[in-house]
Amino acid sequence: MWALLLFCFLPFVIVLLVSYPLARSARRQARLRFPPHAHRRIVDPQVIRVQKARAWTALAMSLLILVVYGTAADFEEVQEQYAFRLAVTPWLLLFTAPLVITALFRMVPVTARADMRARLRPAMRLALRYFGAFTAVPLLFAVMVLFGQSMEDHWFTPLVTFPLLALVIWAFFFVLFASGTVVRTVFGTSEVHAALPALLTGVLVWELAAVNLIMGGMPPGPPLIQICALIGGPASVSAVAWWEIDRLRTRYGVTLRGRPVP
Repeated sequence: MWALLLFCFLPFVIVLLVSYPLARSARRQARLRFPPHAHRRIVDPQVIRVQKARAWTALAMSLLILVVYGTAADFEEVQEQYAFRLAVTPWLLLFTAPLVITALFRMVPVTARADMRARLRPAMRLALRYFGAFTAVPLLFAVMVLFGQSMEDHWFTPLVTFPLLALVIWAFFFVLFASGTVVRTVFGTSEVHAALPALLTGVLVWELAAVNLIMGGMPPGPPLIQICALIGGPASVSAVAWWEIDRLRTRYGVTLRGRPVP
């Protein structure tokens, strides 16, 4: 019986044994390249607590709406939307950040723009590093598949395919662990302006809501529940973001038209 169980779960065990050291290595490198706590100029514990409470409340409400009004097709659509959001969010951030930064540059005094421009370079390097790794994952996977299909009859194909597969897994874990820091710090843009992460979050969440509406349609439930579910999430994120900006002004003296960093 033990031998039969081992034979049945042997592929899973092999994948686990191979993936675990790759995941540890990728996590270590992601923490080195994207330090979790090194790119937040002002850490406000009360803001962080409110952000976590809002996130858990939104998750609970989404699950409640799905359980009460959702169907099997809705649950499958949620999984597809989650995967699609993971794929599209970095690109939305890539195209949104320059617009928000340009608008913010026009708001601050002329004397502060040179310093902000100098502080923007590290954030740009961090963004290019992340998008390079993010793009490398599908490219490496495509190279591995194409090589395996074109050289499937050669004896050396496994010797090349398995290292490529290990590299794809490592890059995937690297992007996965780096994404947590990227989401929290928005590429360290608080070094440019302390209010910039909140501004980017407030804009990005409405863009994601529009993309979800176009791709997936309205949430399940009666019309009032649909409207609340559609608007409630981005509206609450925007409210927390503007509250964070207000705390930056009242507690740390950081204003959108004045001093960009404390």
